[in-house]
Amino acid sequence: MKKPIELDWANLGFNYIKTDYRYISYWDKGEWDDGTLTEDNTVHISEGSTALHYGQTVFEGMKAYRAKDGSINLFRPEENAERMQRSCRRLMMPVIPTDIFIEAVKKVVKANEAYIPPYGTGGSLYLRPYMIGIGDNIGVKPASNYLFSIFCMPVGAYFKNGLVPTNFLVSDYDRAAGNGTGSSKVGGNYGGSLLPGSEAHKRNFGDAIYLDPITHTKIEEVGAANFFGITKDNQFVTPISPSILPSITKYSLLYLAKERLGLEVKEEDVFVDRLDRFAEAGACGTAAVITPIGGIQYKDNFHTFYSETETGPITKKLYKELTGIQYGEVKAPKGWIIKV
Repeated sequence: MKKPIELDWANLGFNYIKTDYRYISYWDKGEWDDGTLTEDNTVHISEGSTALHYGQTVFEGMKAYRAKDGSINLFRPEENAERMQRSCRRLMMPVIPTDIFIEAVKKVVKANEAYIPPYGTGGSLYLRPYMIGIGDNIGVKPASNYLFSIFCMPVGAYFKNGLVPTNFLVSDYDRAAGNGTGSSKVGGNYGGSLLPGSEAHKRNFGDAIYLDPITHTKIEEVGAANFFGITKDNQFVTPISPSILPSITKYSLLYLAKERLGLEVKEEDVFVDRLDRFAEAGACGTAAVITPIGGIQYKDNFHTFYSETETGPITKKLYKELTGIQYGEVKAPKGWIIKV
């Protein structure tokens, strides 16, 4: 175990910090090279790269955790590999095989082990795998060359003062087209979210909530996260739609809600005018695991769930169970944790 570098672990945010090494690999003439670790954090690409002009970019977000016993945990990395492969196919990009993806992640984590926040600080090592189309291109077509890379940085506990509910604003903007790229983790989905997110922040809301692009009646995503609700009869409900990004955290919570908490779980339409069926609600994703939702502003109506200041009991249990698995405090379902 490498000794951690000197950082103010208690006050880490979610900000870019240059670490020592990143993994980089190039696709040329129909195949990937062997890949390597580099200290250079600057990407050098052609001005004709399709990533710059036609949005041929995909990425992932994942974490490595210093476990209670001092080992290093990766949480379900094969799910990130498979989701990235689906995103690549949607944009006609070559895929990174799962074994190569996981091995590259391990190399980056090992090379930057000193940056993993110590156990007990609530921090983790955030990893950002990404792929972009590069090379001398100009026409609207897939690139002939690609770059795949993984970099990392230490990030702090998302909630400095514990689980604190956040209020959200239903946006008039669409996050994605009905049959578009919503279910893929592509750069354009996030670029389009900056304006509605900014408008929500100006009105003192945590972020925007997006409705389905066809009928504008059903909740799809909460900012860059998935929505879930706990009904008054203890069902764990999350939206289902072809334009929602399938969150690894969400599907982990679906499993834990059923198998560990004994709740009935459902993926179904969540109508924005029927929020009173929920006793608790939250947004889930890699960064925060769970963000409790205090209330939702929809047109002229503001709906409060459990509380605007306190997190509901089931949401707390789910958060504790999942984070306990990630940090090695709670027994994980088979295959969920891979040691580095």
